[in-house]
Amino acid sequence: MPVEAWHAAVIFVAGFVAGVINSVAGGGTLVSFPTLVWIGRDPIVANVTNTVALWPGSLSAMVGFRRELRGSRLWMWLLAVPSLLGGLVGAMLLLRTPSRMFAAIVPFLVLFATIVFALQTPLSRWLQNETHASHQQAPAWWMGAALFQLGVATYGGYFGAGMGILMLAALALLGLTDIHQMNGLKNFFAVCINLVAAAYFMLWGPVRWVDAIVMALGSVSGGLGGAGLARRLGREFVRRAVILIGLGMTVSLLLRS
Repeated sequence: MPVEAWHAAVIFVAGFVAGVINSVAGGGTLVSFPTLVWIGRDPIVANVTNTVALWPGSLSAMVGFRRELRGSRLWMWLLAVPSLLGGLVGAMLLLRTPSRMFAAIVPFLVLFATIVFALQTPLSRWLQNETHASHQQAPAWWMGAALFQLGVATYGGYFGAGMGILMLAALALLGLTDIHQMNGLKNFFAVCINLVAAAYFMLWGPVRWVDAIVMALGSVSGGLGGAGLARRLGREFVRRAVILIGLGMTVSLLLRS
């Protein structure tokens, strides 16, 4: 098999697995992005291409939680602006980061995202049990949540893996306790972040379009066709698999560097 055909097959499988994971547990970027680096793509090109390929998944996830967004316009308006602004700032920072520097920090970004993902379950339980409703109306509290979301969105535009659980923390600062409503808002803000970052990358980024199209096809196939398998395996099995993959990718990237 020619090298490019082999790469295309690997990219499709990575996109498929990412689509399956995202449909059940989230964290598919921990598979798709390191795979692009592993087959030899420049880390910045891999990150840009991965964002462009997978952002439609955020849109489909948001549509799936559209009922939970009812009555959430206040929070949507409050955090949409820092989400869009942060996504743009993060994307701009990425394209201004030297490839060698980004390659050096990539393993640590993957490790950070893996740790955040590993803490998702206990943190989600904490978010459901804790409430900050007494602070919800304080202007300083709202401003703090907006600034926190700006930081998360900047990270999301720059790299993105693991930003979902960080956004749940921002929503907790506003006193939200309904995890379904919080997931709906999280998906809406992820669309804002990924859409503006993907648009910026499409216009000015080094997108590898063949890779992006193949990965997008794999992701859609995984989200539609592989979700049933993932649900039969169980969310906990998928979560542990993602953590092991993330740690393995971290070690592999450290050895490559």
